[in-house]
Amino acid sequence: MPDAPPFLPHSSHWGSFSARWLDGRLELKADPGDPDPSPILGNMAAALRHSARIAQPMIRRGWLERGPGPDDRRGRDELIPVSWDRALELLAAELARVKDKHGPGAVFGGSYGWSSAGRFHHAQSQVHRFLNIALGGYVRSVNSYSAGASAVILPRIVAPMEQISRHNVTWDAIAEHSEIVLAFGGMALKNSAVASGGISRHVERGSMKAARDRGAEFILVAPLRDDLPEEAGAEWLPVRPNTDVALMLALTHTLVAEGLHDRAFLARYTSGWEVFEPYLMGGADGQPKDADWAAAITGLEAGSIRALARRLAGKRSLITVSHSLQRAEFGEQPVWMGLVLAAALGQIGLPGGGYHYSLGALGHTGRRLVATPAAALNQGKNGVRAFIPVARISDMLLQPGEPFDYDGKKYAYPDIRLVYWAGGNPFHHHQDINRLRRAFATVDTLIVHDSAWTASARHADIVLPATVTMEREDLGAAPTDPVLIPMHRIAEPFAEARDDFAIFSDLAERLGCGEAFTEGRSVREWLAHLYEPARLALEKRGEPAPDFETFWRDGPLSIPFGPDDGGTLRAFREDPEAHPLHTESGRIQVYSPTIAGFGYADCPGHPAWLEPVDVPHAEAPLRLVANQPATKLHSQLDFGATSQGAKRRGREVARMHPADAAARGIAEGDIVRLFNARGACLASAHLTEDVAPGIVNLPTGAWYDPDDANADAPLCVHGNPNVLTRDVGTSSLAQGCTGQLTSIEVERFAGNLPPIRAYDPPGGLAEAAE
Repeated sequence: MPDAPPFLPHSSHWGSFSARWLDGRLELKADPGDPDPSPILGNMAAALRHSARIAQPMIRRGWLERGPGPDDRRGRDELIPVSWDRALELLAAELARVKDKHGPGAVFGGSYGWSSAGRFHHAQSQVHRFLNIALGGYVRSVNSYSAGASAVILPRIVAPMEQISRHNVTWDAIAEHSEIVLAFGGMALKNSAVASGGISRHVERGSMKAARDRGAEFILVAPLRDDLPEEAGAEWLPVRPNTDVALMLALTHTLVAEGLHDRAFLARYTSGWEVFEPYLMGGADGQPKDADWAAAITGLEAGSIRALARRLAGKRSLITVSHSLQRAEFGEQPVWMGLVLAAALGQIGLPGGGYHYSLGALGHTGRRLVATPAAALNQGKNGVRAFIPVARISDMLLQPGEPFDYDGKKYAYPDIRLVYWAGGNPFHHHQDINRLRRAFATVDTLIVHDSAWTASARHADIVLPATVTMEREDLGAAPTDPVLIPMHRIAEPFAEARDDFAIFSDLAERLGCGEAFTEGRSVREWLAHLYEPARLALEKRGEPAPDFETFWRDGPLSIPFGPDDGGTLRAFREDPEAHPLHTESGRIQVYSPTIAGFGYADCPGHPAWLEPVDVPHAEAPLRLVANQPATKLHSQLDFGATSQGAKRRGREVARMHPADAAARGIAEGDIVRLFNARGACLASAHLTEDVAPGIVNLPTGAWYDPDDANADAPLCVHGNPNVLTRDVGTSSLAQGCTGQLTSIEVERFAGNLPPIRAYDPPGGLAEAAE
């Protein structure tokens, strides 16, 4: 009897592990050095051989028979299996046609997504490199669905987002120094469990416990009680969603009115306080932004707001603002006002104090940077200048040539004929899915590489089956993780699945640029090439620096951290003249003449309370909070054991307050219909006082599963909240995603319960057409 194969090292965005494929099943062990492994690892076993996997190349019948062109049959038409040679022949010809007739500016390189922790088989890098080399470029997207508003506003008012989110206050400093942490939107462990490129040590729970044990206070401002872990022992302030700015203003007003603000810090380190203060105190518009004013907006008591401001004053306070706050109307404002509140407290730049945007939003945050460069595949040069903010894809496809504002300039949406997507699922992360379906119907050709039958793959004209991470070799590395991981292949590829690199190499060869794309390297040679900068950096520091073959054979390599030096904000505080910020004044912009000069009514020159448009009303009296799921990363491996174990009767779970359920005759475990003017979905009701009254919490991540694909606005029977969310930008400044919140109604579903078909391969597959 042959020996069992050894456990081999590998990595994922939610944790490092070792695994082996034995007798047709996956055996997996979490990294023994991880103090708090993510339960999402439980989804991995289903990844390799699930029936949802795509087995062979497929082409939509309408595209195959009639050729490229706009078609509302996408997502409704039959898919035809073809050979790899036939698929690549047709795809290469279509790429050449679009390039020759319309130019590379008619190609949108999508692939927004987290398909692999490996740095070489990073699908987004692979497709962008291919489009740059084969076509000369593509229309790109900028920023992210998670942080679209903050990525634009933060460089204008303090520093680039990466400097504020990844090189700032650390968990070690919080455990040792913080006295009071005011967390707007919380720091949920489900979010910090993941980090692009991988994470080998989950330290957040332990750090918050250590701080709490030392006597630090945590205060959670959020509509969901569990947005901080139990270990933090947090006081919960269940604020109404999207009213955080009013609370921040009132806290700052109390500090100023009672002389508790740090005048010296504001004078030395900020610019524009003299413009902002009259607005804050009511001199500019006759309305003081005091606690009484904020109480009516936020639902909190005025006395509690004033008491909180007094508790913050004079202590080593840390103000954190989560991604979720800026994924809403006017999302730039809480990011900015949180910074101004922290400036008024005067703690910015001190260990464990000040301001941290997105702490706990990802596993990258609150950590030191490693002392070696992180591996990254060179994507080449993009010869196309046109771009869109990432969440404006439907606008672009539906409104070619129309103008849009972005960061002080006017642009026009390009006319896109071909969309190329690899390693992402816009039917998970984009808003107003029914509108997205109409948008994808406008292009000539939609190409998707994927490992499984997501809704994006079902809507494609050409579908190419891609491997999953455990079916290939790669390099696991992240700029905040102290381990470099040789990601060994655990199992052979499923059916006819190929690596993206292999697919693009073949296509590049057919288009006459094969050598330019591969540079003559095999996969293993590329891994050695990407490993070398880290090896040289280690060697220069006098650290162990094995050659690639030794590293690959001996396993994960420890990498030293850099210093816990507080980054840009610490250096600025210590010497603002020697280390000015890269803002228009070199200081923190409480008021920005540049932003004021843009003339945007939805993003004025200083942070302000702007009344949201999308608020509860008679037809939609409840607030939907569509946050990140706890059982998977985005929609990845939704068919895995951890994700499936949290569903009920096959549906995603919607949490609501018992009082709201009782008013609608809804009991625990009932299937409910969530709906508004844009769409409807089913979910299983869970009644809990961990959500504030008036709130329904349905996380994203359930695969879109329409009851009737031929309908224009079908019911999603599985529980995808993005059939409900609005597809509008945060403001004219950033045009970020506003998918966190919307207004809905909920009712008990009394009809026959439709089956879940999201994981079934498309029906009606015909014989191979050659």
